[in-house]
Amino acid sequence: MTVDPERSRIMRAVKSRDTAPEMTVRRLVYSMGYRYRLHRKDLPGKPDLTFQSRRKVIFIHGCFWHGHDCKRGARVPKNNREYWETKIARNRARDSQHDEGLRREGWRILVVWECQIQEQTALIDLIRRFLEDRV
Repeated sequence: MTVDPERSRIMRAVKSRDTAPEMTVRRLVYSMGYRYRLHRKDLPGKPDLTFQSRRKVIFIHGCFWHGHDCKRGARVPKNNREYWETKIARNRARDSQHDEGLRREGWRILVVWECQIQEQTALIDLIRRFLEDRV
């Protein structure tokens, strides 16, 4: 397989933190009155939001990159299909390992999918129930 310099440039530009979905959730959680820590490197998977006193974490996942079962997540590019299927499968396996490690350490996990962000009322309810032990 040859490396396309243009494709490499594009892939390097894909952000892993401070993405638009992450920033939306961060602003929402903050406006709800909750305070958190960002991307703790000492925890498996470096959770996007960490609530230390509650022993809870939130991951904000892009539907495509993490293989969600929604319309956007189920889409696989036509070009280089095998590569993308393998990559997304690896991402999902890594997510599972991180979740398992966090649970072993006594953390509770909420995954917020990119597609859930559109429905703010439902998202607020989901986050509040999670943080207040009602999930």
